Amino acid sequence: MGVQITCKNAALGYENRIVAENLNFTVSAGDYLCILGENGSGKSTLVKALLGLKPQVSGEIVCAHQGIGYLPQQTVVQKDFPASVREIVRSGCLGKTGLWPFYTKEEKALAAEMMQKLGITKLEKCCYRDLSGGQQQRVLLARALCAAKNMLLLDEPVTGLDPRAQTELYEQIASLNKSGITVIMVSHDVQAAVKYASHILQIGKKQQLFYGTTAEYQSSKIGRAFLETGGAALA
Repeated sequence: MGVQITCKNAALGYENRIVAENLNFTVSAGDYLCILGENGSGKSTLVKALLGLKPQVSGEIVCAHQGIGYLPQQTVVQKDFPASVREIVRSGCLGKTGLWPFYTKEEKALAAEMMQKLGITKLEKCCYRDLSGGQQQRVLLARALCAAKNMLLLDEPVTGLDPRAQTELYEQIASLNKSGITVIMVSHDVQAAVKYASHILQIGKKQQLFYGTTAEYQSSKIGRAFLETGGAALA
């Protein structure tokens, strides 16, 4: 499988402050990489770097992929957005059409395909703000897949969902990954990481603590330490 992202000796920061350095990892097609780290460890800055929104201070981050479908943490304002499900999913194609307000037949077909994949076709005429939290996240996943249908970057996707909705969303993401979609997920949830991810990257204050397969993480000293505490130190 081809390597889609390479991060080599990267240092990240903002306002003349380094928040993470010596980052080394790769993401290959079909991987499910979970990025773990406590608050302030540089996860958000790494997300911006992977999306090309913030350059690294040093080292290199190479994305040999056409784009990444991004699902950010949802805000209160977004939860109350007054648009139909179909409109929101189709808006994922706007990066391809520029600001032109009309969608091509191919783009409409892509949106329909992604709604079908996420099991939300029956909701396409519903108002987004009337949906449950779990349904809203599926809509945003479908939108992200319209932006780049082979790679997803998810930032704390289950935040604010009840336990059942969290499990359903994790299972949906796992299903997408099994269908061939590369997944990169930022999370505090160590238990979910070892259950679903193929690879784990854990970063701490200004340093990379671990990168490798999930099996290697579970047998590593740092992995065992966090799993024994249920990942409480990452909260």
